[in-house]
Amino acid sequence: MVGSPEGIANNIHTNGNGTAHNINGVEEKLDELRHLLGKADGDLLKIVGVGAGAWGCVFAALLQDSYGHFRDKVQIRIWRRPGRAVDRATAEHLFEVINSREDVLRRLIRRCAYLKYVEARLGDRTLYADEILKDGFCLNMIDTPLCPLKVVTNLQEAVWDADIVVNGLPSTETHEAFEEISRYWKERITMPIIISLSKGIEAALEPVPHIITPTRMINKATGVPMENILYLGGPNIASEIYNKEYANARICGADKWRKPLAKFLRQPHFIVWDNRDLITHEVMGGLKNVYALGAGMVAALTNESATSKSVYFAHCTSEMIFITHLLAEEPEKLAGPLLADTYVTLLKGRNAWYGHMLAKGELSLDMGTNIKGKGMIQGVSAVGAFYELLSQSCLSVLHPDVNKPVAPAELCPILKTLYKILITREFSSQAILQTLRDETMHDPRDRIEIAQSHAFYRPSLLGQP
Repeated sequence: MVGSPEGIANNIHTNGNGTAHNINGVEEKLDELRHLLGKADGDLLKIVGVGAGAWGCVFAALLQDSYGHFRDKVQIRIWRRPGRAVDRATAEHLFEVINSREDVLRRLIRRCAYLKYVEARLGDRTLYADEILKDGFCLNMIDTPLCPLKVVTNLQEAVWDADIVVNGLPSTETHEAFEEISRYWKERITMPIIISLSKGIEAALEPVPHIITPTRMINKATGVPMENILYLGGPNIASEIYNKEYANARICGADKWRKPLAKFLRQPHFIVWDNRDLITHEVMGGLKNVYALGAGMVAALTNESATSKSVYFAHCTSEMIFITHLLAEEPEKLAGPLLADTYVTLLKGRNAWYGHMLAKGELSLDMGTNIKGKGMIQGVSAVGAFYELLSQSCLSVLHPDVNKPVAPAELCPILKTLYKILITREFSSQAILQTLRDETMHDPRDRIEIAQSHAFYRPSLLGQP
């Protein structure tokens, strides 16, 4: 009987985390995507995540929780490099996390996996990152247990016949990995769909200065057409999303796939919209990490002064708007999800944390940017890429005050200061406050008005004629 308790109960599925799903609605979305990809009955839709950072692991776990029980229709796996050992201190902390969560403890006991964590805590056994990932533990996010994941450590095995590949690698590793992947796709008849989660950019100075975003890296390395490559980003902290905090995101790219994928990825607590403007969203994904570094420094140096942080926010967002107007003739406005993505990253992202720790003296630049328990701090390389690109004299723009050509970086004082703190190391973190307090700093509105005049648009910055 429709609407009866029995009928409702038959439409509910509970996964290992106790989350209820409407099987009919979820299965319909899966079947719809399978149909669009030309899957016949009995053929698996194969989805693989490449890279096992916090967001890449959570993304795979969200898909596994939603669709993994349809084993005859979809296969969801994640690839990570083998051989990364878990140190003793992390193993001890992991053991504490396991014992604090009864559901996780029971799951590991049922899977006969608990004993190895006991032995690792005692120092009698070495755990490996790919090994614990199978049990649902991401090395960069130990405090947030995930569902068990199907882990592959051989890249060729993971990707060679995948229908959808999710790029969870840092921008600094994307090109190299997808160059290797391209060798495994030489015999493919149809090209896969690629969803990039990577936030960062690289700069190239030849034949003309231009930026290379992760989606362009993938396109260049593999030959997969841009209509099959999309970017997904939004105001999301990975651990909070997996803990069912309400979040939203945008999937950006060509018309062909973004709407079906937005529908497929949408969940009650994770709303995915679609947008055509791939350029702005991907560039903003890199820029927010750049300016989050400075936000962390300002917070640390001013004892979390709300006033100082708001002043910084006003100036850094005006620089972000200026830079996107150099790259796109009609960029998406820094509002809604784009603004929210910037806000949450400045508030609580790993780059903000890194800037905060540097300013406090609890980290040093000599320790590098791959930080234990956090992963890759992508903003540092992006600072170098954006500044080196925008300091090229051949890209000169007219300075409104002195009425003479200057490199675009001269109109981005925060970016310039971050470069001298993090890359050339000419300045200490204190310089970020001196930049904010410079009496010659313009009202941020002035920079935004300049940007919106379209006088500075440079299509060559994206390698376009």
